[in-house]
Amino acid sequence: MSDTNGDGGNSSPGEVRPELAELRERLAATSDAGRPEAVVRRRKTGQRTARENIDDLVDPGSFVEYGGLALAAQRSSRSMEDLIRVSPADGLVCGLGTVNRSLFNDERARTLVMAYDYTVFAGTQGLVGHQKLDRMIALAAQWRVPVVLFAEGGGGRPNDTDTHTIAALDTPSFLSFAALSGLVPRVGIVSGRCFAGNAALLGCCDVVIATDNSNIGMGGPAMIEGGGLGSFAPEEIGPADVQTRNGVIDIRVRDEAEAVAAAKQYLSYFQGATAPGPCADQSALRSVLPENRRRAYKIRPIIETLADTGSVLELRRDFGRSLVTALVRIEGQPLGLIANDTFHLGGAIDANASDKAARFFQLCDAFGLPIVSLCDTPGFMVGPQAETTALVRHVSRMFVNAASLSVPFFTVVLRRGYGLGAQAMAGGHFHAPFFIVSWPSGEFGGMNLEGAVRIGMRKQLEAIEEPVAREEMAQAMITEAHQRGKAINVASLLELDAVIDPAETRSWILRGLRSVPRPAREGRRRFIDTW
Repeated sequence: MSDTNGDGGNSSPGEVRPELAELRERLAATSDAGRPEAVVRRRKTGQRTARENIDDLVDPGSFVEYGGLALAAQRSSRSMEDLIRVSPADGLVCGLGTVNRSLFNDERARTLVMAYDYTVFAGTQGLVGHQKLDRMIALAAQWRVPVVLFAEGGGGRPNDTDTHTIAALDTPSFLSFAALSGLVPRVGIVSGRCFAGNAALLGCCDVVIATDNSNIGMGGPAMIEGGGLGSFAPEEIGPADVQTRNGVIDIRVRDEAEAVAAAKQYLSYFQGATAPGPCADQSALRSVLPENRRRAYKIRPIIETLADTGSVLELRRDFGRSLVTALVRIEGQPLGLIANDTFHLGGAIDANASDKAARFFQLCDAFGLPIVSLCDTPGFMVGPQAETTALVRHVSRMFVNAASLSVPFFTVVLRRGYGLGAQAMAGGHFHAPFFIVSWPSGEFGGMNLEGAVRIGMRKQLEAIEEPVAREEMAQAMITEAHQRGKAINVASLLELDAVIDPAETRSWILRGLRSVPRPAREGRRRFIDTW
């Protein structure tokens, strides 16, 4: 064969062959630069494009797109030119890249990203898009790659014509995505409207990050009205205020830029240890508790003091408010932290707080994060109103999930350790953690000490007829109960491992982290409950 140019010869240097030119033209049509009208529509709502969000998330130059040439399954009803214009990537931009590569190696930084494009048929899920979704989910499962899902969109697309299906209820995407639970970390991000199938995928994620302008619901306006349930504007369905208070949203942020920053930080805890970070002066912990043992205090400054500076990421802040759950670092080591908040129900654990803690246990256990518990609780919430919340079932979740933990658990009692609630905060009972220590302010009992005296000694007190003398006796008994239940005395009977200077709390946690090997992930996959 001749190497010279001719009818079948090689192209001249620098000349673009027709097939390459066609590819470049098609790819340009999928880019933001090639779709200026779509970009303008996003700017009107103050939002970014799907590709802009991906570019902000992944490290520069690391993203490799899969299925970028896909088009909607509407070839029987639209021309190819029209499909190329209106349905780039069939409304789902997906691929592989790295996140936080400046902190971790390629193995730990690799991340799979899927972003529904609201400028393509309102981010609805099309036939081809589901095929792409299934392809990406299979890769994540096979290669154990974390997933970030930008879930904005309107659910199933009713107008794809190139199909012989009727209801398409054999779509495997939802089950396949759910099967990633506990296998790889999954982050869901929402800005704008997220309804129906998009919301179902979002709800399967380990963490939901949502912007202030988000609306999340299992049905959008058309589905609600079609079901005869009334006519509603999209903004009335599952607004961020509602979905934050009820626990659907884990992290609420102002906009997409903050959402992406939160996603990067969240992923980092599961990517591994970083260089030890600075921390606050630990001696400040000696004076953080009020001298009046009945007074509430702010728990978050204590958490911020213990952790590396700037390393605290709180989850579900406005749900189950008597309990704080957060991801933190101590000397660069990632771990989960739970703590009672005495400003809400006095730190008592109600149904929502129990659910919050139980799911957090699952999250930490699935991906090998040790757990630190800061305990100051009067116990589980009680009373007729509390029981209307199915309290018995909900609080028991803390025991059931603690019984399955394979990660190290460390408990520090700051003040009160009362009853079953304190046992739950210790991972089941006081000898369940790798260590349980108390600050000198710790006090312990089967229930509130004053209540225990007045109930347990009722007959003896009632036998004292004179009211003043009766109250003096009651106060004397309460004082004695406090002496028996104070931390130093409890430690003398080995119910505690130690009573420590509060300034040594961080050191105790560090010793614990260094003393216990991280468990190997073996056996049955530990899934993370959606609730």
